[in-house]
Amino acid sequence: MNEVDFLVIGSGSGLDVANAAANRGQSVAVVEKGPLGGTCLNRGCIPSKRLLYHADVLETVERAGEFDIDVEVNGVEFADIVRKVNEDVESDSESIRDGLRSSSRHDLYEGEGQFVDDRTIEVVSGADEGEQIRAETVLIAAGTRPSVPDIDGIDDVDFLTSTEALQLETPPDHLVIVGGGYIAAELGHFFGTFGSDVTIIGRRPNLLPEADEEIAQAFTERYADRFTVHTGHAATAVSEDDGTITVEAKPYKYGDDSGVKNEGGVTVPGDELLVAAGRRPNTDLLNLDATGVETDDRGFVDTDEYLRTTADGVWALGDIVGEYLLKHSANHEAQAVARNLFGDGLEPVDYTAMPFAAFASPEVAGVGAREEELRAAGREYATRTYQFDKTARGNAMNADGFLKAIIDLDGEILGCHIMGPEASDLIQEVVVAMKAGSGTVQDIRESVHIHPALSEVVQRGFSGQFSRGDSGHSH
Repeated sequence: MNEVDFLVIGSGSGLDVANAAANRGQSVAVVEKGPLGGTCLNRGCIPSKRLLYHADVLETVERAGEFDIDVEVNGVEFADIVRKVNEDVESDSESIRDGLRSSSRHDLYEGEGQFVDDRTIEVVSGADEGEQIRAETVLIAAGTRPSVPDIDGIDDVDFLTSTEALQLETPPDHLVIVGGGYIAAELGHFFGTFGSDVTIIGRRPNLLPEADEEIAQAFTERYADRFTVHTGHAATAVSEDDGTITVEAKPYKYGDDSGVKNEGGVTVPGDELLVAAGRRPNTDLLNLDATGVETDDRGFVDTDEYLRTTADGVWALGDIVGEYLLKHSANHEAQAVARNLFGDGLEPVDYTAMPFAAFASPEVAGVGAREEELRAAGREYATRTYQFDKTARGNAMNADGFLKAIIDLDGEILGCHIMGPEASDLIQEVVVAMKAGSGTVQDIRESVHIHPALSEVVQRGFSGQFSRGDSGHSH
C-alpha cells in the first residue's frame, strides 16, 4: 500500500489543491478513471464553447444581410470542426497526464477508485487496478455525469448525452432534445445553426428555468421562433424503428399538483435523441458506505461551510457537492479548500455573487437574486430593465435583448440578469461591483464607461428610474 500526504479523486479543479499540496512539499496521489482534466476540459465547457463559437461565426455570416452585406456560405466542414476541437482537447488532456507522470511529487493512478475506509482508496478497475493508497488528507472531486430520466423504452434506444453529442461528426437531420436547461439550449443552438431541425421537450414552463423568470420567458419565446419547443411537457416514452426515434411527451405541471397529466400530449420523431436532463453525482461509484462521508437526499456529498465532509480528514469540492455545477465555482471552491488546508485558519467558502452564463443564441447570464425569489420571500426590492438597442452600439448591432437590474430600496445590488450579445462578459462588471466594490448602484453609476461600447447597457440599466417590485411605486 502506498501512503501519501494528500490524495484527490478526480483531475479537474481538485488538481489545483493537489498542486498546492505538492508545492508545500507534500506527497500527492491523483486517482482518475477517465481523461485527465475533468469534465470541463474533456466533456463540458471547453469543447462545447469551442464548438459553439463556430456556430456563432456562422450565425453572424448568415445575418450579414441585415447590414446590407451580400454574402453566401459555400460550405461547412462540420466533421473537421468537430475533429479539430476534440483533438485539441485530447492534446490538452494528454499534456496534463504527461505532467503528472513526470512529476516527482505526484503519483497518478489511472482507474476507478473506491473507498476502503475513510482515507484509503483502492483502484478497482483500469490500468492500476488493485493498487491501494492511504492518505492523511483526501479530497473528493469526482464530479457528475449525465442524468438519464426514467422514460419508458429509454434503455432500448440509442440515445446521446452531451458527451456523445460533442463528438458527432454529422449534424442530425432532426434532433430531439429532452431537457430544457443550459446544455439543451447550447446544443440546440449549435446543431440548429448547422442545419438540424431541433425539437426541445422540457418539463418547466420555460427553458433555462434557473434564470430569472422574465429572462427565461423571453429566451423561450426567441427559441420558439427558431425551433419547435414543447415546454411544460415530460417525455414519457421513447421507441426506435428503422432509424427513426419517436418520443412521446405528456403535459407536465409544477406546483402542488405537479406531475404528468394524461390529457393531450405530443409525439415527436427524429433521427437522433439527446438526453440533456441534468447531471447526477458520481458518489454512487465511490463506495461511500465504507466511510463516514454522508450524502444529501440527491446523492451529493454533504459538506460544512469549509467544504469538510462528515469524515475526519476528508474534504470535497466541485460538482459533486452540488452547490453550483459550474467550473468557475469549482475553481473558487478549490481556492477555499487550499486556503483552509494550508492557511492560518478556517474560512468559509464565499458564494457571494456567483454568476452563470448560457452560451446560446441569444446569450444569457445572471448573478444574484431572481425577482421571483425576492417576491416569494416578501422582500422589498426595485427593478429596472434596459434594452440593448437603446445604446448606440446595441442599435448598430441590431441587438435583441435586455438587462434587468434588481436592487433593494437603499441601492444595494441584489441581482442582475441579461439576455443578449456578450451577456457573459457584461455580467462581470456587476459581479465585481457586488463582490469587490461597495455592492451598490453607485459602483456602476459613478464608473466611467467607454462610449459607445456595449457596456453602456449595464451603466444605463443601473441608472434612471427603478420600479418597486412590491407596490409598483417609483424609486
